[in-house]
Amino acid sequence: MYSIILSVLIGVAAGSGLGFARVSAVGWAVFFGILAAAVAYGLFTLHYKRRLTATMTAFQGEMLEGQRKLQNRMAQFQTRPQGSPQQMLAQLESMQRKLLEGALERTKEFDAFNNWVPLMSRQTATMRMQLNYQMRNFAEAEALMPKCLYLDPISMAMNLAQMYRAEKPTEEILKAFRRFSVRLKYNQGPIVYALMAWIQVQRNDVDAAYKTMLDACKNNEHDTLNRNRDRLANNKVREFSNAGFGEQWYALLLEQPKVTVRRQQMRPDGRPF
Repeated sequence: MYSIILSVLIGVAAGSGLGFARVSAVGWAVFFGILAAAVAYGLFTLHYKRRLTATMTAFQGEMLEGQRKLQNRMAQFQTRPQGSPQQMLAQLESMQRKLLEGALERTKEFDAFNNWVPLMSRQTATMRMQLNYQMRNFAEAEALMPKCLYLDPISMAMNLAQMYRAEKPTEEILKAFRRFSVRLKYNQGPIVYALMAWIQVQRNDVDAAYKTMLDACKNNEHDTLNRNRDRLANNKVREFSNAGFGEQWYALLLEQPKVTVRRQQMRPDGRPF
């Protein structure tokens, strides 16, 4: 880390300068050297934090604007269908891919902070992993996963989902799940528990899925978790569904959402109401 190295050098230079010049005793020279290093590090941190905040704000603003346009187009398709549901879904996927490709390109702006901001390279790797995952670039996403910083439920869930997609042993997936779950505070990661139970159901380990659901309901409050727990308890395995998580679930790309199209009622003269 350049900021730490430069701060230490400044501190050593300041302390050594005072000591050699015999301006102060050795103890005071050490004290002022440490003080100079701390002040220098604080100034470096403040400077790059401001630059990083501005870059991140612009990045997030563009992403939110792109998502808003995507949602508007989706609403337009639902109220005024244009073609088949498959054609509309293809158009939406094309729009989303362009948005994600642009965001992935913009993550290069964060590379300038890697040597100045602690853990920045891992944060950038996490962003790139999520963007590649959403674009279905699963090989690229998997290659980035060992470098990621797993602090949010979505990145954790993507890691588990990719392990399932790569047909990793259940015990290996469960080990990663346990490592992630201990980091989650109460009600912070229902999607992580829901995914683990879904994987266990897909692999016909219903008893293990039920135990996961019991832990999930103990550590989270979510209607979908409660319903799935009750379905497994009543041997209604086929009714197990994470669709209640909506976009959060479908972002893992393990299941396709159902496309619903609302047909407009027409007046006798052919105009919509």
